[in-house]
Amino acid sequence: MEFFCYHRDRPGSLPLREELTEAHWSYMDRFAAELIARGPTFAADGETPTGSVHIVDLPDPAAARAFAFDEPNYQAGAYRDVLLRRWRNLLGRTMWDFPGGRAGGNRYLVLGLGAGEAVDLAVPAARDDLIAYGPLLSDDAGAWLGTAALVRAPDPERARAVLTADRYAAVEVHEWEFGGRR
Repeated sequence: MEFFCYHRDRPGSLPLREELTEAHWSYMDRFAAELIARGPTFAADGETPTGSVHIVDLPDPAAARAFAFDEPNYQAGAYRDVLLRRWRNLLGRTMWDFPGGRAGGNRYLVLGLGAGEAVDLAVPAARDDLIAYGPLLSDDAGAWLGTAALVRAPDPERARAVLTADRYAAVEVHEWEFGGRR
């Protein structure tokens, strides 16, 4: 089962996150084989971290909750909240398989939070700039709750365009980069 996990930073937690960098990476190293994508999000300045995305393949919702809530930054109070949802990998690959590679171009996390009838359940025709793409689902995968995508795009507006306009309760676009040890 695939899960989308977005830890959102608590304001002022950057020193704590910096202190825990190695603990975070060591924790994630334990899940290297299960990770589909990972990486930090940033404020509009492109420098200030605002959160951490992990898309991971785990046995069940209980394992996903343990993954999300045992993470060292979460345990230390660096995160203000966690969005954890079942997810379906419509591209069938990891971010490391993305033909565009780790660098070049702007990268974004696009989150469409659901409202009403499910949309964007198929991969868009223009898929060359999609790093990861899939629906956000309830624990039993019976209800559509939105869509999450990692996208290479020239700007936030073009990244946002990967989702159907006016079909979501809210859409968030965050600067994002490939994560992992440097």
